[in-house]
Amino acid sequence: MNAIRKEIDLAAPIDRVWRAVTDHEEFGSWFRVRLDGPFRVGETATGAMTYPGYEHLTWQATVERMEPYVFAFSWHPYAIDPTVDYADETPTLVTFMLRPSTVGTHLTIAESGFDALPPHRFDEALRMNDRGWTIQAANIAAHVA
Repeated sequence: MNAIRKEIDLAAPIDRVWRAVTDHEEFGSWFRVRLDGPFRVGETATGAMTYPGYEHLTWQATVERMEPYVFAFSWHPYAIDPTVDYADETPTLVTFMLRPSTVGTHLTIAESGFDALPPHRFDEALRMNDRGWTIQAANIAAHVA
């Protein structure tokens, strides 16, 4: 296994969920990061983490795709040691996919590419991000409710 996939039905219209995923201020609210500016395809988004216990980290991701109901960014997964430069690692790809559902919106969050990580980082990054996406799926559900 080298990927994470979380699926959740949200009791909110698809446009509401889309805004929560792609508006940098709304994303920051549920993800717990204070982003420096809007998401733009091809640009790196940065900000200060506000998630308890991770406030010492800078959030950084490159927006790869932002088109109707598909938003994707690449980043360095579980890059939590501020003394390590992760720049030489191949980033993973996080994709949010939305579609209408009977309750409102079906959201799929997928993160792929863990197999490109250095072997010493693979297990922990996959395990911690799997746990993290479970938490973040609950956070966005509460945010759009």
